[in-house]
Amino acid sequence: MLRIIDSRDTGAVDALLRATRHRDRRTDVRVRQIVEAVRRGGDAALRRYARQLDDLQGPIEVPRTRWIAEASRVSPGLRRAIATAAEHLRTVARAQVPRPVRVSPARGLSVEQRVLPLARVGCYVPAGRYPLPSSLLMTVVPARMAGVGEICVACPRPDATVYAAALEAGVDRLFQVGGAHAVAALAFGTDSIPRVDKIVGPGNRWVSAAKALVASECGIDFYAGPSEIITVVRETPAAWVAADLIAQAEHDPDARAIAITTRRRLATQIAREVTRQLPPRGIARVALQQHGGVIVCRSMREAMVLVNAAAAEHLVVEDEATAAQVTSAGAIFVGPWTAQVAGDYALGSNHVLPTSGAARFRGGLSAADFVRLVTVQRASRAALKRLAPTVTTLAWAEGLEGHARSIDARVPQRRRA
Repeated sequence: MLRIIDSRDTGAVDALLRATRHRDRRTDVRVRQIVEAVRRGGDAALRRYARQLDDLQGPIEVPRTRWIAEASRVSPGLRRAIATAAEHLRTVARAQVPRPVRVSPARGLSVEQRVLPLARVGCYVPAGRYPLPSSLLMTVVPARMAGVGEICVACPRPDATVYAAALEAGVDRLFQVGGAHAVAALAFGTDSIPRVDKIVGPGNRWVSAAKALVASECGIDFYAGPSEIITVVRETPAAWVAADLIAQAEHDPDARAIAITTRRRLATQIAREVTRQLPPRGIARVALQQHGGVIVCRSMREAMVLVNAAAAEHLVVEDEATAAQVTSAGAIFVGPWTAQVAGDYALGSNHVLPTSGAARFRGGLSAADFVRLVTVQRASRAALKRLAPTVTTLAWAEGLEGHARSIDARVPQRRRA
């Protein structure tokens, strides 16, 4: 059932690698209505949508006593897994926080970079078929390591595993709402939910559209589309490749799951393995039928041209030499034992990654996303006097007389021609 496409069939290749985007007009119009209603109506609108769309029965904010009670139901083994994943994330995130610097471009001049954590962030945790405690860890732990003052989580249907992850990661407040109305509440604030400086985390097309809509007034990580994996293989067992494609395809019916190889026999084996391993029904089957395939290339050079043009969310390669040729990917997994699924949970890297080609210009979520870099400049009198001709010459060249005279007021100079 998995298509095998020759790389010379450029139309089919382009169609398979082209990023799937869900910015349809009807969704955007409806999301705009929801966002504006919450902006203007606050808690009243938020509760109305939460009851309609989230089946909210209790309060918007879940008290910590309930977190503790619910988390106590989680098995010791699962709690240990949550703790291990969180610790790996902390180790990586701690190293990702930008460092303060102070340099002197010239005598008497000083430029300092201060690293200031955001005051409050909102982390969105999806709960479609199942709540995702891993997404809570991936968003909250880096924020905590960056020193964010208050971390709020929005999850439409939190379960015991989400509460256990919230306690492990250090969440401050948890709200049982989701969708576009939760994004709007976090962006603009209501009586129940405080306004945040930035909203991060994956979500469906409603959440993504809402994040894009509020981005002019509240920071977001990035617009997230359907999940993607490309695996470039020549030696990896076909059964392993098929398992990786199926695993990624079960995220979303619009997920892209693609293998690229230079060996037609391996391509056939992968397609057969997918047919053998694939459940008879479910999201993965739909995704692989619509957005899955194996591309057979004439050379590895051709394969890497396709890989870098696709800029996929997840990229799996077999060796370091291939990894060194990658210029665009959200996350790279090197070697047959570096299973992409392990990155979804516990390698220590982040699974909140750019999709739909956005890996061309940014990487995945990290602790650096939760700080602001503020520059502080200092100049002595003597330094400004030495620098004045450079500044005023550039100011006059741009036709900004007031800029030049601001320097002249401090350091009088000869009138320029």
